Amino acid sequence: MMLPRIANQRAIIDRRALADAIAAAFAEQGEKSRPAVVELLRVALEAGRAEIARRLEARPSGGSECAQAQAFLVDQLVRVIYDHIVGRVYRASNRSTGERIAVLAVGGYGRGEMAPHSDVDIAFVTPTRPTSWCEQVIEAMLYYLWDLGLKVGQSSRSLDEVVRMAKSDLTIRTALLEGRYVWGDRELHEEATRRFWAEVVTGTEKQFVAEKLEERNLRHKKLGDSRYVVEPNVKEGKGGLRDLHALYWIGKYIHKVRDASELVDVGLLTAEEYRAFRRAENFFWAVRCHLHTITNRAEDRLTFDLQREVATRMNFADRPGKSAVERFMQYFFLQAKQVGSLTGVFLAQLDGQFAGQKRGFFAALRKRRRKKVGPFLIDAGKLAVPSDETFQEDPVRLLELFARAASEQVEIHPETMRIARRDAALIDAAVRKNPRANALFLETLTSRNDPETVLRWMNEAGVFGRFVPDFGRVIAQMQFDMYHHYTVDEHTIRAIGLLAEIEKGETKLDHPLASEIATKVASRRVLYMATLLHDIAKGRRGDHSVLGAEVAMKLCPRLGMSAAETELVAWLVRWHLLMSATAFKRDLADYKTIADFVNTVQSQERLRLLAILTIVDIRAVGPGVWNSWKRQLLTDLFVAAEEMLRLGHKTHGRAERIIAKKKAVGALLKERYALIGTVGKQLGDAYWIAEPEDIIALNLQQMDGALGEPLSVEAHWYPARGATLVTVLAADHPGLFYRIAGGIHLAGGNIIDARIHTARNGTAVDNFLVQDPLGRPLNEANQIARLKNAIADALANRVKLQPQLAARPLARPRAHAFDVRPIVIFDNKASNRFTVIEVGARDRPALLSTLARALFEARLVVHSAHIATYGERAVDTFYVTDVLGEKIDNETRMKTIEKKLLEAVEERKVKAAA
Repeated sequence: MMLPRIANQRAIIDRRALADAIAAAFAEQGEKSRPAVVELLRVALEAGRAEIARRLEARPSGGSECAQAQAFLVDQLVRVIYDHIVGRVYRASNRSTGERIAVLAVGGYGRGEMAPHSDVDIAFVTPTRPTSWCEQVIEAMLYYLWDLGLKVGQSSRSLDEVVRMAKSDLTIRTALLEGRYVWGDRELHEEATRRFWAEVVTGTEKQFVAEKLEERNLRHKKLGDSRYVVEPNVKEGKGGLRDLHALYWIGKYIHKVRDASELVDVGLLTAEEYRAFRRAENFFWAVRCHLHTITNRAEDRLTFDLQREVATRMNFADRPGKSAVERFMQYFFLQAKQVGSLTGVFLAQLDGQFAGQKRGFFAALRKRRRKKVGPFLIDAGKLAVPSDETFQEDPVRLLELFARAASEQVEIHPETMRIARRDAALIDAAVRKNPRANALFLETLTSRNDPETVLRWMNEAGVFGRFVPDFGRVIAQMQFDMYHHYTVDEHTIRAIGLLAEIEKGETKLDHPLASEIATKVASRRVLYMATLLHDIAKGRRGDHSVLGAEVAMKLCPRLGMSAAETELVAWLVRWHLLMSATAFKRDLADYKTIADFVNTVQSQERLRLLAILTIVDIRAVGPGVWNSWKRQLLTDLFVAAEEMLRLGHKTHGRAERIIAKKKAVGALLKERYALIGTVGKQLGDAYWIAEPEDIIALNLQQMDGALGEPLSVEAHWYPARGATLVTVLAADHPGLFYRIAGGIHLAGGNIIDARIHTARNGTAVDNFLVQDPLGRPLNEANQIARLKNAIADALANRVKLQPQLAARPLARPRAHAFDVRPIVIFDNKASNRFTVIEVGARDRPALLSTLARALFEARLVVHSAHIATYGERAVDTFYVTDVLGEKIDNETRMKTIEKKLLEAVEERKVKAAA
């Protein structure tokens, strides 16, 4: 294999001038010239890299050119080093036939493509077992390469060893498949190549393909098994460079192609598909080269903190409603999607070739027995078209293809997918208005079989985005934050898949509430359509919930939905964030929280639909986002709202609710029932209404055991809420809350909910729900002991809280890649008794404690706190009053409080305090 011609090669490295300089250094210093030679080589390497970086900067999208220039630079250095060692350092005037070496580039280097800090993979091949001369030359070459700071992957083998090891090891076989002569004995290289193809490859083609595909699947599984993860690996991730390379390796192994362009000649890709192959490969190489250049190391993961800089370097600019980095990542995912499509058609062609389909796909179909399904055929268990013109004759069949795949529960033949992808452009305004086409789409969306898989096929074929142009706008669109793990289209399709699982009763353990109420939903079509449309307006200027509702009002009638269904879908899209915002950022024990929520929801059917939509939306965000605490909060809100809707606002009065609560607590306390009338008398009505029965029972027993004690700290693992319940009993005094919060943060805890009460005897009864900073439980004995000790130390002033809290490391180190502007919102309508203050800021250690201290300094009393995190962004909500128990309604006072809170969330203030 020959490398492509590099433009102005000598600007990168002038091999002749470098060789002359090394010769002069050796002539002058002899055996002591090694440091001078290394320095000459290092200067050449740095100058070459600088020139390649300059070219990349001048042409930021020239990825393949950069990769090829890097391989050219390394080639010249290897040749110069070889000539110097063989010609001067270990010069042998009369070498034997065994004293021959062929220097081969293998792996990516062999293919002639390298990122600036890629490994240099070299194979030294000798005729037989290496002689001492061969070993000296190889060792000397390696030391020179290492001294240059290159990461070298090397092997030294005889011809027989090359063949034997290639047969037994897939990695070695793949590396040698791309073996390329660099320098040394060319005849030896040719002999190694001949034996490799004759003795290793011949007869093992099917085995190689199977092993390569298995290797690919394992790699995908390790890296998230989705091409839409928002911090993708450019090299190893699904739809990345390695997947493109796998196509080339398979084509080369089967057909001995010398270049990816020859995949067209052997019928594995069309000319158009090859152009798409080259476009994706060039783009990914550009991204990878920029990553290596920016980090000055072999970095292949496109992390949040690098995405913005790569987007800037590649000249992506902001557009209305979409930032430069979001546009860059959308293009990235579109290329990854293209690679997935190419892989499908490539493997289909290969399968056909292996099956001996000499007369082509359609001729082979006619020969075999098949079942007719409408205008399609089911052949060998796969849905296929009978001719190349099937979709051109009637473009509505593009929608029917996927509806049939869903109803028959069969896979679509890759060749048919290829034709559908080619003909997707036939879907125009007339097709979109066609009643049958719209009915078929709705049938596919609401299929009771596996709508997620079929909709993903529809998306891969380009049919989904053509038929629903609003959906086409969010294909491959990422959101530049640490909360959303997938692109908008992938998130939406996953949510629909989760909805189908809930409906089938497959997730009763994870989602008992949703599984129960799904059977009571009156309109499945409304629920599936709302799930499809809930994020349809992401990336536009304005509130995506409001804009999405407008899309629903236009799209639903087109799809054949009634006016009532359309209105309900639009309502769900408009309010799809209401339930999670209420559950996670408001006090569910406050009567007005439930009343306000119910006033918006207004019916039990809406409540059921909204609850299920909320659950699938959160679950489809990504792994680790859903937890038992969120499940409990949503269940509590649903139950309270459902009761209010069923019985009306005048259910039980305050006194009746307290009596009912005490009865439930008594049932839990059993023989200790009397505690309700003893220590329980110290607790006011607000406490009995706010706390759940199980926590009250624990609190009463702790209060009884701590009589006369100045401080009592208890911590219990609370599996129902997926957190540790920490209860602190202490003499109430100003600043108690922020000190307790600070102690919990110092112990490595993260507070997700807090309720602050003062008993009639002046004792604070404070309940905290605590997890670790990444949402995992704190349930080990040593963790709980550390929590208790840290709280005690904080309350006794044995530690300096602020400096120690400021020194704690970030739970999410890359959060600084995002611009999170702090915001403070006052709400005096959310509660009858309290002012609700909501603070949004970048998440960081001890944020709650810092804000609580600011509220203390503003002379406010915190009655409860509710904490929600969305990746790098935290929203802390406080229910407060002034020291007299009144709401905060003075504008000047609000401005002063807002200023204090904004100062508190600025990191520099915290650092200054340290």
